[in-house]
Amino acid sequence: MLFDFPRRLRLVPVLLLLAACARTPRPSAGPANKYHDATLREIGTAQDERNAAALLPFLTNPNPVYRREAALALASVQARAAVPALLPALRDADPAVRRAAAYALGQTADSLAVDSLRVRVLQEPDPVVRRYAHEALGRCVTRYSLPELWRVPVLTDTARAAAQAWGLARAALHGFSSPEAIRNTVLLLNELGPNDAARLAAATALARTPRALDADLGRLGGGPLLRLVAQDPYYAVRAAAATALGRLANPALAQGPAGPAALPEAAGALRRAAIGDADYRVRVVALRGLPYGPTEYAASRTAVFAALDDRREPVALTAAEWLLAHAKSETADALAAEADKSAAWRVRATLLAAALKMATPASRPSVAGAIEQRYGTAASVYEKGYLLQALGEDAASFDFLQREAFAAGQSPVVGGYALAALVAARSRPGFPAGRQADFTAALRRALAAGDVAQLATAAEALADPKLTPEAQPADLGALRQAQAKLQLPRDIEAWQDLQQALDKLAYAPQPTPAPVGQARQHPIDWAAVRGVSANQRVKVSTTQGDIVLELKVNDAPGSVASFVALARRHFYDGLSFHRVVPDFVAQGGDPRGDGSGSTDYTLRSEFGDVRYQEGSVGLASAGKDTESCQFFITHTPTPHLDGRYTVFAQVMSGMDVVHRLEIGDKILSVALLPAQ
Repeated sequence: MLFDFPRRLRLVPVLLLLAACARTPRPSAGPANKYHDATLREIGTAQDERNAAALLPFLTNPNPVYRREAALALASVQARAAVPALLPALRDADPAVRRAAAYALGQTADSLAVDSLRVRVLQEPDPVVRRYAHEALGRCVTRYSLPELWRVPVLTDTARAAAQAWGLARAALHGFSSPEAIRNTVLLLNELGPNDAARLAAATALARTPRALDADLGRLGGGPLLRLVAQDPYYAVRAAAATALGRLANPALAQGPAGPAALPEAAGALRRAAIGDADYRVRVVALRGLPYGPTEYAASRTAVFAALDDRREPVALTAAEWLLAHAKSETADALAAEADKSAAWRVRATLLAAALKMATPASRPSVAGAIEQRYGTAASVYEKGYLLQALGEDAASFDFLQREAFAAGQSPVVGGYALAALVAARSRPGFPAGRQADFTAALRRALAAGDVAQLATAAEALADPKLTPEAQPADLGALRQAQAKLQLPRDIEAWQDLQQALDKLAYAPQPTPAPVGQARQHPIDWAAVRGVSANQRVKVSTTQGDIVLELKVNDAPGSVASFVALARRHFYDGLSFHRVVPDFVAQGGDPRGDGSGSTDYTLRSEFGDVRYQEGSVGLASAGKDTESCQFFITHTPTPHLDGRYTVFAQVMSGMDVVHRLEIGDKILSVALLPAQ
């Protein structure tokens, strides 16, 4: 689960923990973490219990450490009722308290804080606190107060320029921008110099502008974006610039008279980056943005087919995905031939899906038959799943997919893919109207069977009028019966999916709140927390090599305690990385192996003052306070996740291994290392 991503499709935390106790070194005494202080444990418990009232008195405690920690705890709670108490903390004598207060106010995203944050931006002498205040202002502004972000002169002041860039980035990530905001962001790019993080903020602000502003983005930012994608020394800035250019390169997305003028240059820059950038992550982003309209398709196609031979599998996979989404003049035979050339099963399966999609009615049976044959010999459940996904391109595969979805003894991974492919096949042109009753019966069968992954797929399909035009009272009954059998909080994501379908079918005016697990069902084990040193490291051994993490116990004590406890039980040993998204994350830690699994308890989100960098390790969720065992490791800085997903560790060595991880790679063991 991950805000935009449910656990089965979103960021999913995957870390590995120790092997046999007799052979696993116990962590030796290292630097003590902050929770040896009883008052900080009290603050941590109040945060975990979402008890804002208990935290407020600490904001005026004589000890600045406790004032700061209370503000950080309120940042995790995100209680808007605490805003009036946090505003005075912006003027605290201690800069660390002011910084924490600004972060907490940004986490509330409350527009009532805008005036106080604007004053703090103007008056704050500490450059770090000023940046925090500017970021918080960006999180709190509305469409009307957006100009407050650039009222402070920043030219010739690099620190203020960097702070303003982050404010504009946070506003854009919240969906707020304007032509004036774009113009100010472009001006900042000339003031930020070698500050990689600040340039990334400015590039992110441009990449995340609303589509309605594409014409302004092309007119005001096209030139700087072209320069960034071609010349910036920081790969993440080049990737963000490529994301923005991807919108300008496609006439279908550009709006207004200024947009099309920038299109040819943008398309050319993306093609060059797609095959020539030194960093595979930039090549991935550039490929995704290549235009696919009638006049640009041929030029894009050349770059895409070249990328199919890229030595980095994520690049070849992205090229195959582009063909699946946008192929226009390809033949099924040509795409199938490309599939046969690939040794990477994800690339091969995706190209086969594209071949089936492009097949003529006469050739479709032979292409589908070739996919079924590969399915029969595939050893990996994940390759089987991708091949089933490919068959979802053909309505005639309905019976095969239905059989595999409900085959006796079927792997939950394969069963989940099969039902999702069945739903996809139902949506294809040519699906026989006479099979609608069979389709609905399959959905009800999935609801009755109770597999959590299939429940989600069936519920969504039943609530979609394009797939199930006339939902019956019996469908509502089946949804309710399936929901009643779930075990909470373990099955919270499936519960949410079923409830969303029920709300939609019943025309509910408001979404039904989810029954999120309270702290008392799994309180923080403070004794375990105190046993983790402040710089505790963990070695995660995988089939691709070893990854060493440093646990962030001071920022996420409950998450770290859970992770360590699971590791000591060997919970993660033998589990797979079930989801890898190039230039985003590798995720795993799911006992089911499909992203739908969990433990019998959930954790509360711990939104510490930590940013998602390359190699950050976060917990997947289905919404706030629903984290469990799944984790993800980021391939690149991902500022859109900051303050929204728990970060509980950071990769210290082995990022080359993280970049090599693919779906199906396994966690062999997880071991806590002796403290340094």
